[in-house]
Amino acid sequence: MNTTLSSRATNKTQVLVINALFVALTLVATMFINLKLPIAGNGGLIHLGNVPLFIAAFVFGRKTGAIAGAFGMGLFDLISGWTIWAPFTFIIVGAMGYVAGLIAEKVPGKRAVVYSIAVIAALLIKIVGYYFAEVVLYGNWIAPFGSIPGNVLQVVFAGLVVVPLVARIKKRIL
Repeated sequence: MNTTLSSRATNKTQVLVINALFVALTLVATMFINLKLPIAGNGGLIHLGNVPLFIAAFVFGRKTGAIAGAFGMGLFDLISGWTIWAPFTFIIVGAMGYVAGLIAEKVPGKRAVVYSIAVIAALLIKIVGYYFAEVVLYGNWIAPFGSIPGNVLQVVFAGLVVVPLVARIKKRIL
C-alpha cells in the first residue's frame, strides 16, 4: 500500500473538514448570535461571526481564515436578506481572515501581541472595505461613517474573546 498517497488523501480530507467546520461555525455565529443596531447612518449588524473566523485564522492559518470568513459570512448575506452585500462580504471578510492568519503565521513575537496586531489589521480591512462598499451601494461618502462604530465593536469584541483563548485552543487541538 502506498502510504504517501494515503496520508496525502487523509490530509486533504482533514483540511476539507476543518474548512467546512469553520465555514459552518462562522455562518451560525453570524446568523443566530446577532443584534441589529439602530445606529446613525445605515444601521448595523453586530454578530459573533468574527470569533470563529479569528480562531480559524490563528489556529489553522490564513487559508482557513479566508475560507471561513468569505464563505461563512458570504452565505449569511445570501440567505438572510443582505444579498446585495454578499460579493463585498466575500472579498472583505475573506481578506480579513487571510491577513489575520498571515500575520499570525509570519510575525515573530509574543503570540498575544501578534494576535492583537492581526485583529487590528482585520479591523482596518473591515472599516475601509465596508466604508467603500457602502459608498458604492448608496452613492454617499458621508453616510458610511455611521457603520464604523458597529464594525469596530464586533471586531474588538471578537478580539477580546479570541486572543486570550487561542493559545489554549491550539494546545488542545494541535
